[in-house]
Amino acid sequence: MKVWIAHEVGRNLLGELPDEVEVEVCEDAATMPSDPADVVFWVPPFLSRSRATDLLTKLTALRAIQLLSAGAEVWIGRVPPGAELYDARGVHDKPVAEWVLGATIGALRQFPQFVRAQSREQWANAAFTPTAELTGARVLIVGAGSIGRAVEEHLAPFGVTVTRVARTARPDEDVHAVEELPGLLPYADVVVLVVPLTESTRGLVDAGFLAAMADGALLVNAARGPVVDTAALLTELSSGRISAALDVTDPEPLPAGHPLWALPNLFLTPHTGGAVRGLFPRAYGLVGDQLRRFLAGTPLINRVVDGY
Repeated sequence: MKVWIAHEVGRNLLGELPDEVEVEVCEDAATMPSDPADVVFWVPPFLSRSRATDLLTKLTALRAIQLLSAGAEVWIGRVPPGAELYDARGVHDKPVAEWVLGATIGALRQFPQFVRAQSREQWANAAFTPTAELTGARVLIVGAGSIGRAVEEHLAPFGVTVTRVARTARPDEDVHAVEELPGLLPYADVVVLVVPLTESTRGLVDAGFLAAMADGALLVNAARGPVVDTAALLTELSSGRISAALDVTDPEPLPAGHPLWALPNLFLTPHTGGAVRGLFPRAYGLVGDQLRRFLAGTPLINRVVDGY
């Protein structure tokens, strides 16, 4: 059985596989190592863009696509008949939660402003102007999946009060429905976005959402750029009423000259939430487990369906 993976380093991270498994590295569609018509199990590159799906028409024997990312929006509606799509849910929980924690503290404690002052050799806090703090904050987590739970665990030592929101309410888990957001947003000091990008979450954070946030609140986006209406966010941030920490943007990459770059109340990182040294060991450990399930004829985990 032929398997294509996206990174050479992955070969030694898959664990023991039967001799019948032939693993080849296909970094992109331009460097196919052999006939794509023989590939049964495919691991596309991490954070694949839409062009990666162009290869699907050549993978005529494909039965499983295992992503290295938790997000699967590029693949929805494009998986050919006879194949199933699986994401890397669980792999990125702790790294993304770590980014959320770091970005939240950094933004609240005004680290970006101090870094800019450092580049000017300016002792910026000579007048001792106090900053906001995470300790005791009211945090609204929009996205109550595995990443949302990991974010909550990372925030717990700071004595925060957490409110959880998901697509539908789960009263037994104290999870609110997304329709309740207008009544919840005014009471949050920090709003964390960790939802997948779907048709229902695209543009979720619009002008109305942002207007409902409390004065001085912080928006933290560790989801996908299009979850937030960029024009509406620019308007709110430009007013200085709220601040934001973004690991993702729309458009992405953010082009030079875009007005987001110049905002002093924005902490911006280039989609680094899951980009840590432990990524490949965890991700290809999952790939190896999925391959062994596939070969044994047992159900694979993390199956993605349209409208996920």
